[in-house]
Amino acid sequence: MAVVEISVTPLGTGQPGVSEYVAGCVKIAAKSGLSYQLTPMGTVLEGDLEQIFPVLREMAEYPFARGAVRVSTLIKIDDRRDAGRHDMAGKVDAVTGKIDDAQ
Repeated sequence: MAVVEISVTPLGTGQPGVSEYVAGCVKIAAKSGLSYQLTPMGTVLEGDLEQIFPVLREMAEYPFARGAVRVSTLIKIDDRRDAGRHDMAGKVDAVTGKIDDAQ
């Protein structure tokens, strides 16, 4: 299973706010049926890459369909195949379980 973060930023919209565009991208993630989490700096999806890639493309195209003339899209992929549990919650649990032991 892969954990993928995407941040889609429309440019050339004539306004500084992008929340309407982000909301549209999140709606695409929700419609996909994949597990996802909205964060302050992007959206994280989890699942098989074959399922995720079409969703990423649709999210990246969304601002163009709404009039943006330029879009900056950042995608970060963590695809681990040697562990039984590799999902958003498991990644967070792995860190929070070690906080007390951190120097």
